[in-house]
Amino acid sequence: MLTLYSYWRSSSAYRVRIALNLKGLDYVIQPVNLAPAHSEQRTAAYRAVSPDALVPVLEHDGQRLSQSLAICEYLDQTVRERPLLPDNPVAQATVRSFCLAIACEIQPLNNLRVLNYLGEVLAASDLDRQDWYRHWISAGFTALERRLAAHPGPRFAFGERPGLAECLLIPQLYNARRYECPLDPYPGLRRIESACAELPEFIRAHPDSQPDKPETLP
Repeated sequence: MLTLYSYWRSSSAYRVRIALNLKGLDYVIQPVNLAPAHSEQRTAAYRAVSPDALVPVLEHDGQRLSQSLAICEYLDQTVRERPLLPDNPVAQATVRSFCLAIACEIQPLNNLRVLNYLGEVLAASDLDRQDWYRHWISAGFTALERRLAAHPGPRFAFGERPGLAECLLIPQLYNARRYECPLDPYPGLRRIESACAELPEFIRAHPDSQPDKPETLP
């Protein structure tokens, strides 16, 4: 049995949910409430699962794996059906580069820990934090749009089927919409988002479909 320690609105956990669904795997969600009023990731019980107090963590055959990209690649290597990466090494590197641009260049600057630090320690206003978020989304999405133009896929980012690129891109677009970032300049990204929105694997992975989504948002 696969168990995913997840938070409904975590983009990193969202990535892994998409990957699990694309692979056709059954899994159980173990919610970890990251909301400030709960902060379950900081408890001793959860630190025994994840020493760095982050989600997601995937538990499989007695092993616990962390970091979303590492988990996705583990799934791709252990379940060969419905590959998330192409076979060709150059094509693989192209997809990984696209994914790393999100996982290493965009998301870390805008994750909850950074936004909280900006407000709580550096006394940045809500408007300042919103400007910060939009700046890095704009810079990152502009680069992604150029990448897509250089390697256009027929329907999805790099092929006829969604793969690792979509696992990373769709959660980042969700976050951008949540923070009301302008998306009109990125027709390529939005085209892929529209194609994914029709698929059950993405619908099931969406934050609104998660068992731990609260009935009333703070």
